[in-house]
Amino acid sequence: MSFEVGLVGSVRASHVMPGFPPPEGEPHTHDYRIDVTIERDELDDAGMVIDLDEVRRALETTTAEISGVDLNEHLQMREVTVERFARWIHDRIAQALGDVPGATVRVRVWEGRDAFGGYSAPSA
Repeated sequence: MSFEVGLVGSVRASHVMPGFPPPEGEPHTHDYRIDVTIERDELDDAGMVIDLDEVRRALETTTAEISGVDLNEHLQMREVTVERFARWIHDRIAQALGDVPGATVRVRVWEGRDAFGGYSAPSA
């Protein structure tokens, strides 16, 4: 049993998958949807998993950094998959939130209506 809170954000950015056929093999843009969930077994003294304002700031700061960029260049990755992108976002958000005892941070990055990649790990 656990509690969770979450937010949804979005960002538009481009990437290319070198060596893949078009459209993936050519520079293209996605309107990514980003789901962030924080989960833990126990609530804090205020009765929360974490203050959603903290999560919102972390998500907004992260999406502002990558809005409109070439993800291959900005993330310094040859192949930016949704899985790798989710890990990068996770690491930024977890760092911004700091240690949240007993919490797991979960990120899903949707590149379309029905396709996503994700990453989850403890907050610290």
